[in-house]
Parts: sequence; C-alpha cells; structure tokens
Amino acid sequence: MTIIETGFQAENMTEALVSRENLLWNARLIMERIRGKARMMGIVKANAYGHNALTVASALESLGVADFGVANIHEAIEIRTGSLKKTASILAFSSPLASHIGLYLKHDIEMTVCDGDTLQAAEEIASAQNMKLCVQLKVDTGMGRLGVHPSMAMELLRKIDASPLLELKGIYTHFAESSSPGDFTGKQLAAFKDLTSEYEHAALKTVCKHCANSGAIISAQESWLDMVRPGILLYGYHPAKNTSLRLDVKPVMQVESRVIFIKEVQAGTTISYNRTWTAKEPCRVATIAAGYADGYPRALSNRSSVLIKGKPYKQIGTVTMDQIMVNLGTDKDIKKGDKAVLFGWDTPTAEDIASISGTISYETLCSVSSRVKRIFV
Repeated sequence: MTIIETGFQAENMTEALVSRENLLWNARLIMERIRGKARMMGIVKANAYGHNALTVASALESLGVADFGVANIHEAIEIRTGSLKKTASILAFSSPLASHIGLYLKHDIEMTVCDGDTLQAAEEIASAQNMKLCVQLKVDTGMGRLGVHPSMAMELLRKIDASPLLELKGIYTHFAESSSPGDFTGKQLAAFKDLTSEYEHAALKTVCKHCANSGAIISAQESWLDMVRPGILLYGYHPAKNTSLRLDVKPVMQVESRVIFIKEVQAGTTISYNRTWTAKEPCRVATIAAGYADGYPRALSNRSSVLIKGKPYKQIGTVTMDQIMVNLGTDKDIKKGDKAVLFGWDTPTAEDIASISGTISYETLCSVSSRVKRIFV
C-alpha cells in the first residue's frame, strides 16, 4: 500500500507560544534596573529555560546584549553555530571534561576553570593546537557546587596569567540564597570582593567580575559589579514569591493544547488511572492532548485548572502521559479542536502550576518537552 502525501498540514496538538515582545520587555526592565552600572549576560542555558536558546539569544542581541551564559559545551556550540554574531561572548558554566577542551578552542567558547588539573589539561591542549584559550575562574564562596575555594584561587589565577596560552576573561561566583539576602549572601560577596581586589592589586589590571543572578539583581545592588546574569527574570518570573522588589516582568511562554474528545458521563463515572475522580452528577468531560510527557506534571492531578475560551475548567483524574481530562460541567459551547491554556501569560501561570505541584517556575518551564512545538509570536 502506497501512502500519498495530500499536502495537508497537521495542526500541532500542543504548542508553546513564545512572546518576543514580552522577552524584550523583561530585558529592558532589567536594563533599567541596573541603569548602565553593569553589562548584562543573557542566561540561555537549558534551551533558554525551555523557550529556544537560538531565538532568545538573537532577540537579546537586538538590544545590544553581547554576553551569553550556557550550561556546557554542547549548548555553547548550538548557539555559536546558530545565528549569533561572531563577536558574541559565550561562557559555559560547567567544569569541562578534558575531551571537551578542544571544542572550546574550535568554537571560541569561554571555558570555566575550577581546579588545577583542568588548567593543566587546558594548557597542554591549547599548546598542541597552537591556539589561545579564553577562560573564566569560578570561585566557590558558599554555593558548594562548582568552583575553587577562595584560599586556593590566587594560585590558579597566577598560573593563568603566567601562561601565554590562556587568557583570563573573568572571575565569577554564584549565590546560594540571593532571593532573600542576609548574612550568608553578604559573606559570599565579601569573600568574592576580597579575592578579586587582591588579584587586581597584585596583577595591576582589572578583570570582569560577576556574581549577580536574578535574585541579586532585585535584592543586592552592591553585588552587580561589572556584569549581571539574569535568568528567570528574563522569562517573566521572580526567583521567589517574596522578594524585596517586584519588577513588572511578563511571562514569555504560554503552553496551549487542544480539546480532542468530549463525552457525556453519568453520576458515579470514574476518570483516569486509579479512578481518582468520580462524577457527582451528570457532566461533560473533555480530553486534552497534553500530559506529563509534554511537561504537564502528574502532581497536578485533580488540583489545577485549564483555560478554555477564557473560562477555567477543573482538571480531573490522574494526569496521564499524553492526555488530561477536564470537567466542563453542563457547558455546551466547548467543541473538539478548541484551544486550552495549560499555563502562561493567561492564568494559570507557570508559577501557579509550580506552587501546586510543589516545585518552582524554573522547573515548570524547563520541563516543557521537545515534542511541544515552539511558536514565536
């Protein structure tokens, strides 16, 4: 049997609408907040928190952003070989494997250095390729994830400066609790400033110093230094529910799916796996073409709502891999093919969804899967 293409295009079952206008609005708010006191690095790791790194980075470039942060060399290569300007600086935050170092050289990516072994491997590989490698030193002032201890940082910095094969592009650290800054954030910042001051005094030169993430942009102006690194703020959410300042950021992503089936059920009818919902009276139930494989958490089962034609409808039954069900009550105006908003700039927001499912907006955004078509609007 031969299947003949008819020229018809299949509609997307579930889409993530990504608003360029809202992204640029948020970026401008951040720029207004820092008022030219520091430059801005656009954080586009994890596919720009699920929004599509290439498109987000290109949009930020239109505002003059020239620095970008990603998680690793693979993400760095993706945006370097995409539509970014050749002059854009890209920093990969992860400590690299030795086998990755040649790729940093090939694609002109700034490499994070956290230890002497990586530094030695970097020198050897740069020497073998007769190329200069740009690096940034990551200092662990209290996050406890990656970085050299401040007491050992000067030794690495001296080795970098002594090498003709390495060029120091920056020194950075990361805060553990910047959304509610207190003594610990202050101690981290003080340790970082002491180190960088000591280095610049000894080296008789300045270097780009950065540590301010979204929380610190809001709450710790003294930490802005030479560059700030907004992540979640760019995408329309605050790093915590209660911060000292609330910027008027707008959600950049809205996830919408389709009603694919509607049925009438009688009182006593149970819905979905493990029969976790029972109809108390006759009603209409709609099935929507999105589930936990699309990024709609199973933890939302019987706890959230979706928006159809501007009206919220309760999600009922266990969230399944590919579908969810909602209770339409007696409403007759919902039809097969209608769009249902799962979360976004229309309610519920990603923050609402995150709160119900016991997580944070970062995870909700990043969990939107690759099978969900990104549409830029």
